[in-house]
Amino acid sequence: MLPSETTQRIAVLAEPTSRRLGVAFGATLVRDLNRVRRRRGDVLNPLVFYALAVSLFPIGISPEAELLAVMAPGLLWVTALLATLLSLDGLFRSDFDDGSLEQMMLSPQPLAALSIAKVAAHWLFTGLPLALMAPLLGIMLALPVHSIGVLMASLALGSASLSLIGGIGAALTVGLPRGGVLLSLLVLPLYIPVLIFGAGAVQAAIQGDAVLPHLAMLGALLAAALIFAPWAIAASLRISING
Repeated sequence: MLPSETTQRIAVLAEPTSRRLGVAFGATLVRDLNRVRRRRGDVLNPLVFYALAVSLFPIGISPEAELLAVMAPGLLWVTALLATLLSLDGLFRSDFDDGSLEQMMLSPQPLAALSIAKVAAHWLFTGLPLALMAPLLGIMLALPVHSIGVLMASLALGSASLSLIGGIGAALTVGLPRGGVLLSLLVLPLYIPVLIFGAGAVQAAIQGDAVLPHLAMLGALLAAALIFAPWAIAASLRISING
């Protein structure tokens, strides 16, 4: 009779590839979610930055509601973009420091799939909270109530693209001791299309124009990022680790 450990290994290898990939994806996602829950500062820092940065605009520009309502879409989207950027440096950093990243690269599962699990955890603790928090800040900037739903939808779609695109820059700079500035230079130009259509959706809602074309473009950008970003992240990680 075969030893139990050998039997279990044979049973695992006999599982369908898709099932093993699903198990690896879920384990990576749960591991990152648990890690972020233990380090709540990583979650709170972007949210606090978002709230503080938005609250400074009425003080620094003007408290007039009409002026703030005109500027609100751009202000809310730019600060959300910067808050996302603030959290990207840690996306692969802790795994790189403790050697987990090298273990991921040696795993029989595709590195692209494991990378997308980490990006999903990043979006759940950064992009989604920013989208849920945005209505409160929108009201503070005198954003019309009927545009709040569009603001949340655009941020939910757009922040997922920001996490995926940002993951490429985070993977490229993970091996550098101070890669934060380089990460910003690499990622910010790629964020411009998401910013244009995200702020444009909210602006269209304020003016009573069609919103769906803007949201459709955000969805198309997200679909393209979902297709190409995982492979780009995996290639960037191999370049950073192997040189």
